[in-house]
Amino acid sequence: MTQIAIVLYPDFTALDFIGPYEVLRFMPDTEVRFVWHQPGPVTADSGVLVIGATHSFDETPSPDVVLVPGGPGTTMAARDEELLEWLRRVHPAAAWTTSVCSGSLVLAAAGLLEGRRATSHWSTLPALKAFGVTPVGDERIVHTGHEGLVTAAGVSAGIDLGLWLAGQIAGEERAKAIQLSIEYDPQPPFDSGHMSKASAATKATATAALARDVFRPTIMAAGALLVWDRALEAVRSRTVGRRSLRPRSTSRPRP
Repeated sequence: MTQIAIVLYPDFTALDFIGPYEVLRFMPDTEVRFVWHQPGPVTADSGVLVIGATHSFDETPSPDVVLVPGGPGTTMAARDEELLEWLRRVHPAAAWTTSVCSGSLVLAAAGLLEGRRATSHWSTLPALKAFGVTPVGDERIVHTGHEGLVTAAGVSAGIDLGLWLAGQIAGEERAKAIQLSIEYDPQPPFDSGHMSKASAATKATATAALARDVFRPTIMAAGALLVWDRALEAVRSRTVGRRSLRPRSTSRPRP
């Protein structure tokens, strides 16, 4: 039995986890859990969609696959010590620890991506640098090759991640059958799905639309505190480093 733990938190983006969920639930011998501090309703960034967390962190001590979605609430989730500690605790034994969209910021805040390459939503890529992560903006899925860490780009890339994981876990033929089952055959009417393809006007419109969520007071406050936390940690690390480099005095005290 493969146990898949999908993290929920307030203000997640629905497609970030619904896409891979719809893929992974088709795998044989699979149990999917929606995890949060405790079972109960968790509201998406729309303020309308409510998803029920089925299990708590404590009830899910050893999942085989971990998936962290993104969304405006990422900055708050990235400062949630109970969530971060759970990720650090379950990651070593998990076969795959993964993220979609800005969910990679949560993995980075947990210290799992330091010194590694990772992708995210294009609007979040610069923030990864503060955690010692090399941001990758031109790959849909980034597998670091270390400890089963995999990150996917923004929102719809979660479907690609789900199929990739299904291929790794259940085999390529099963993954292909799942792809056909959900009829995933993208043929978008427009070709503006990546920053390299979008016009300046399209980028401006998309940025403005995203800003409506990001500029909510609670989201802005959490983002500012996350940046402050990282800056303070960097200063404290440098101070400790300088102290450790100071030569110790070998002179004896005078009588």
